[in-house]
Amino acid sequence: MNPQLFLAFMFVAAALACTPGVDWAYSIAAGLRQRSFVPAVAGLCSGYVVHTLLMAAGLAALLAGVPGLLGWLTLAGAGYLLWLGAATIRSWRGASFSAEGAVGQPANQLRTFFQGMGTSGINPKGLLFFVALVPQFVSPEAALPVPVQSGLLGLTFVLLVAVVYTVVALASRKLLQSRPAAARVVTLSSGIIMVGLGAVLLAEQLLPHLQAFSRPWGVS
Repeated sequence: MNPQLFLAFMFVAAALACTPGVDWAYSIAAGLRQRSFVPAVAGLCSGYVVHTLLMAAGLAALLAGVPGLLGWLTLAGAGYLLWLGAATIRSWRGASFSAEGAVGQPANQLRTFFQGMGTSGINPKGLLFFVALVPQFVSPEAALPVPVQSGLLGLTFVLLVAVVYTVVALASRKLLQSRPAAARVVTLSSGIIMVGLGAVLLAEQLLPHLQAFSRPWGVS
């Protein structure tokens, strides 16, 4: 691969991974309810692995190019974030980092994993990241085939987010371990962030249709 392009991608990907968002909110909130935050982080990373496989196979660009499909994916992602955020908000009163209050049953850990996978995997913003950004760092003149380069770049991003989300979860646990009131505030804030992002995604899709519907009736 082109070393200059790869280094530039590392800087851009690291900056994006370090930007707080719904992934941060989910990893922190899941850590508050579980004995281990590993299933949450693993699930989030698995969602990006799915995006990487789609991109390497050329399916991500195809999906993004199908009229209307990305809009339906956005609606599905918005609905999922609204549901997950509402569930997080409902659990905020019992949030704690104490080992005694954490839930560690395998069934709950598996559910946490798949919820994390859905959080990053169904998010259209993640799909657009791989479609719009990663190809800019692929060199057709490089020795490796383009799909292999795309896959390596995608897995590099997965590794970066795994490190960042682990650090975020660990730092949050250290800061909030002896502060149950702060843990509840963080959980409530995480749920509000998820609901807010879901509402924004929903508005992005519905507002143009509402505006188009209102024009024939003379509503501005």
